[in-house]
Amino acid sequence: MHNPHQPHSEPAPSPLPLTVHDVQQARPILRQHFSPAPLIRSYRLERALGLAPGRRVWIKDYGWTPVGSFKLMGALYWMHTHRDQLGAAPVVAHSSGNFAAGLAFAGHRYQRRVILVMPDTAPRIKVANTLSWGAEIRTFNLANDPVTGERDRLTREIHEQEHAFRAHPYDDPAVICGNGVGGLEIADHLRAEGRTLSHFFCAISGGGLMAGHLLSLADAFPAAHFIGVEPAGANDFQQSLAAGSRCRIERPASICDGLLSYDVGGHNWPILQRWVTSTVAVPDSATKEAMAWFYEHHGVRCEPSGAITIAAALRSGPASLEGDGDIVLILSGRNVDEDFFRQCLADTAASGEPSH
Repeated sequence: MHNPHQPHSEPAPSPLPLTVHDVQQARPILRQHFSPAPLIRSYRLERALGLAPGRRVWIKDYGWTPVGSFKLMGALYWMHTHRDQLGAAPVVAHSSGNFAAGLAFAGHRYQRRVILVMPDTAPRIKVANTLSWGAEIRTFNLANDPVTGERDRLTREIHEQEHAFRAHPYDDPAVICGNGVGGLEIADHLRAEGRTLSHFFCAISGGGLMAGHLLSLADAFPAAHFIGVEPAGANDFQQSLAAGSRCRIERPASICDGLLSYDVGGHNWPILQRWVTSTVAVPDSATKEAMAWFYEHHGVRCEPSGAITIAAALRSGPASLEGDGDIVLILSGRNVDEDFFRQCLADTAASGEPSH
């Protein structure tokens, strides 16, 4: 559905489909700026999921990147591919927080002015992270945005008045390919250890993270199950798969502030539609439990958007995880305010939910 007050700002899908070869072009560029995020084996999750001996669970932890999330991959490659066009012009983008920090980091590396349009509800840690790399921030009222279209209007005004280039946080071929480098790293790691992949859990919002990883992992492990994970209150992709075309949610709602896009990007949709084998819509209560579980068993504090894949895996029954290969989960980021994180842990403790 299209809201006339908030028109789509996404570019038209590319006529040429992206492939793993496009992702491979991005890898040497990213390696100039930061080291790969680690792929860590989780013995605790292997036990919690009751896997057969010989199967392993791996977590790709993008919290180790310089900005604490995966978003700098796509942002860096976007900045690289547009560097000659930019000249002295600034770059503008809208972001819930992590792409803002990623693009700020890219601007710092390529010495470009960056302006981010962020919601007034963005976590403080994401605002501070963005500012720390020298970017500028303009805020909009998130609660009213579905009616006013303030986010897109403000981004458009900066584009027009300051002659800024627009970078899209997820619906852009360069962003998708940059994100996909993480999938190449996962495939290389598993192959080096003689492993195969049976199940892959990844969050879907705008779809840039999952689409990029699919280009890499579906090429390396075509028989794997690729599971898209969304908040129950923002499951536009699940609805889109059922309908066979992109659906839009006007007021997505969840504690997963990084997973509240109104719909999946046009460039991402055909990639996701082709390879995603199933979806899981996770209630916020389960995401809070996963945050507490991961902190208790691994000592890692992660944001809701990062923990949601752990929640999906913990809620999966044995039948849904049948297979002989390994399971990989994407932890997309760790940027969460301390007080909010502690409140999530307290809510889980008060609910009396048993630990897995």
